[in-house]
Amino acid sequence: MEYVNYMLLVLVMFFIIRRILGVKGIKNITTAELKNQLNDVNKQYIDVRTPAEYKANNIQGFKNIPLQQLPKKLNELSKDKEVIIICQSGMRSNKASTILKKNGFTQVTNVRGGMSTWS
Repeated sequence: MEYVNYMLLVLVMFFIIRRILGVKGIKNITTAELKNQLNDVNKQYIDVRTPAEYKANNIQGFKNIPLQQLPKKLNELSKDKEVIIICQSGMRSNKASTILKKNGFTQVTNVRGGMSTWS
């Protein structure tokens, strides 16, 4: 019985560490770092919030592709350019980054904190 408890503890720790570290190959930046990278023509800027959220407040140069529509619109993005993803808090953009990585995008950057930390 003690063995089972240790195995459960190891599994829980594994999932916590994996959640903190994220998916391998996804770069994370802050909104302050994003400001230094805006307007780079070699990058694609994607906002995965809902159209209403995007309309209420957005960063110029970001294209709105809601997270639910992203899998269907992957062909609109170039795998040859870095994709920078933002949402409201960083959760949806993290999911979007994972979707992109699993579909062969090699240069994926998630904006930690999202629009909540944009000023």
